[in-house]
Amino acid sequence: MKEIKVKNITIGSGLPKICVPIVETSSNAIKQKLSDFNRPDIDLIEWRMDYMENVHDVSAMLETAKFIQNTLPEKPLLATFRTKREGGEQELSLKDYFNLNLALAQSGYVNLVDLELFCTKDTEKLSSIIQALKENDTVVLLSNHDFQKTPKKEEIIQRLNNMQKMGADITKIAVMPTNAEDVLTLLHATYEVHTSASVPIVTMSMGKLGAVSRISGSTFGSAITFGALGQTSAPGQLAVKDLSMILHSLE
Repeated sequence: MKEIKVKNITIGSGLPKICVPIVETSSNAIKQKLSDFNRPDIDLIEWRMDYMENVHDVSAMLETAKFIQNTLPEKPLLATFRTKREGGEQELSLKDYFNLNLALAQSGYVNLVDLELFCTKDTEKLSSIIQALKENDTVVLLSNHDFQKTPKKEEIIQRLNNMQKMGADITKIAVMPTNAEDVLTLLHATYEVHTSASVPIVTMSMGKLGAVSRISGSTFGSAITFGALGQTSAPGQLAVKDLSMILHSLE
């Protein structure tokens, strides 16, 4: 599996990297809490832009990204606007969605950008955006989130493989289990893709039932796990302190 080096971390090598989301709704709130993220058990920071009240103001968003990057220069910054249909807080038009992510990539203030695989049915347009992001030295993470169910193993594998074919540097899928068998389905699919993928993959089964998937990346092949520092951004996230302790204990 190919490794992706971003700043001082290598995604796809060693323990799963711990990513913690910023879920504040304003730049001032971020400035007040950002120092809390300067700790060794956090490898990456995900800025969940869909929580931001001024997300339609691209200039203001760039200023916030600059502040985060300058305040925590050693932490890779993943910019994510999660759409409402995939569990996010609000919607943007497709044009604004692409423009925001491109502006961030061109600014150099973010290191990774999350794009949703199903943000558009126009695969040529999505491919062109992916290429434009990569031309600005930005790592592209293609993602898919299903808060209703766990698809069949074959479907999970196909989605992850499609992301890789689209040009993703990292692929990600998160699903909701209704029973223990669903969690096993996700883990089985993760292992199968991991053994053949040429890019790092990120998978998780959400909720309390799927919490085990957030600590088993070393066994099944998921390269990043998401923890929480206070408020969670998805069901089942563990506190970053506990997550780090468990991962190192398993190692």
